[in-house]
Amino acid sequence: MAQPHENAVIREHRHQLTHDLLQRLEAATGPERRQVEDELISLNLVVAHDVARRYRGRGIPADDLDQVASVGLVKAVRGYDPAKATDFLGYAVPTIRGEVRRHFRDHGWTVRPPRSIQELQPRVTRARGQLWQRMGRDPRPEEIAAELGLDIAPVREAMGAEGCFTPSSLDATPDDGPPVADRLGGSDPGYARAEARVSLRPLLQGLSERERRILSMRFCDGRTQAEIGEEIGVTQMQVSRLLSGLFDRLRGQLAGAA
Repeated sequence: MAQPHENAVIREHRHQLTHDLLQRLEAATGPERRQVEDELISLNLVVAHDVARRYRGRGIPADDLDQVASVGLVKAVRGYDPAKATDFLGYAVPTIRGEVRRHFRDHGWTVRPPRSIQELQPRVTRARGQLWQRMGRDPRPEEIAAELGLDIAPVREAMGAEGCFTPSSLDATPDDGPPVADRLGGSDPGYARAEARVSLRPLLQGLSERERRILSMRFCDGRTQAEIGEEIGVTQMQVSRLLSGLFDRLRGQLAGAA
């Protein structure tokens, strides 16, 4: 039970030091101001890293998140105006959070949807959570759209883009079933064969009976050129020339049709 008390004491001590440094910052100028700012940043880095920790596991390395959050802290320290905000952390935490979210918006998408969908997605997520609390169940897209005062189409698109930060791994095994990769279809050679049949049928119909017979023996029966020559009464060299001529003519007709 000592650890939570120690953490509270540490937080209170940091809060008091931050308050003292902010008072010094009001009167500081030049190099002294930069020194006080550096002390404020160093003292509150733990706050920035705590904000970054909430965004881990979404496809961006933890070190990058810490760095972005630290940049947000620097902006908060240099932009803080005690005349407009009395609580430094109340100003700093949203600033840090906004910097991290901008980084996700600009760099965190594995699959990048339109900017309007990127900006709408956090609103949809918040509304979904609020409706869940009120309704005790996962709200339907129509209910989320009504909550936000939007048409259903962009809401559906934003909900569909939820996996764009970190798409599911092909090795994942949802519901203890086979990996996702095992459920994906592969290349079907039947499509290529069907396309070849459709393309070649009218060309083959234009061949003579003898030419169709030669092609059938070569490609359907698997006969050699010597066997074909013996069957139709010509030499192997003549069969080779006949096949070459047929191929050239069919290729030319295919190119013309294309």
